[in-house]
Amino acid sequence: MKKSVILFRKDLHSEEEMKIASKYFEVLESRVLCGGSTVIGRYSVLPFYPELETDLKLNGCNLVNTYDQHKYIANFDWYADMQAVTPKTWFDDSIRADLTFSSSIDEGPFVVKGRTNSRKFKWDTLMYAETRRDASRIAAELSSDPGIGYQGIIYRKYVPLRTFEIGINGLPFTNEWRFFFFRDRLLTYGYYWSSADDLMQGEMTEKGLDFAQMCAECICHNTEFFVLDIAERAEGGWILIEVNDGQMSGLSECCPDVLYSSLKVACDDFIE
Repeated sequence: MKKSVILFRKDLHSEEEMKIASKYFEVLESRVLCGGSTVIGRYSVLPFYPELETDLKLNGCNLVNTYDQHKYIANFDWYADMQAVTPKTWFDDSIRADLTFSSSIDEGPFVVKGRTNSRKFKWDTLMYAETRRDASRIAAELSSDPGIGYQGIIYRKYVPLRTFEIGINGLPFTNEWRFFFFRDRLLTYGYYWSSADDLMQGEMTEKGLDFAQMCAECICHNTEFFVLDIAERAEGGWILIEVNDGQMSGLSECCPDVLYSSLKVACDDFIE
């Protein structure tokens, strides 16, 4: 069985997380030191994922998520599997005419973002669109954003969520939670909004936990280490907001000790 290591790209915000990861894994900062390992690329796989995967293979290693598995998440391909439990979504480019925004007749409101990233902290000007005209304006601006435009723009039906407070630029702090999974094994979860005034206001329920597990049991057929962001609807019930690559996802309010200790057990059990 290959050992598992963390290839960590640290900055001032992640130094403490790196120290905690080191309690459970061998943590490396250079790909050339990863020989013969299964590599979890914490914050380190982008922007050159295919090149990193190739270099690691030449060194007898493999990434925990292959590039194809990463693309399943980053390209929003997961939407095809999860349409029933996530907001209706349209694309600027799609081989299916019914999924292009130009062919839709929905009048809004919408949430407009890149396939992976958004400008959520400019919610009322660069994410929330009351009308189709607003959506087109935001899409044009995001297409010129070097951090988002290359991803492709998506338009999502706005779904009202249970909201606790309204932040700067109208950003709603909702009952949203981040879940880390390895395959179908829950590693940890925590309140999504680290920037909310009252971090204790989020509320997770058994139904929410069951919903996250149900989503994971579908997603895990296409990728190994991933994050689910789920939220409570204003009218009740839970909805899948997003799927992300676990290698590049921030902690939100998840406990790093729980994440890395659980991930180590999961890797020891599953990675061969």
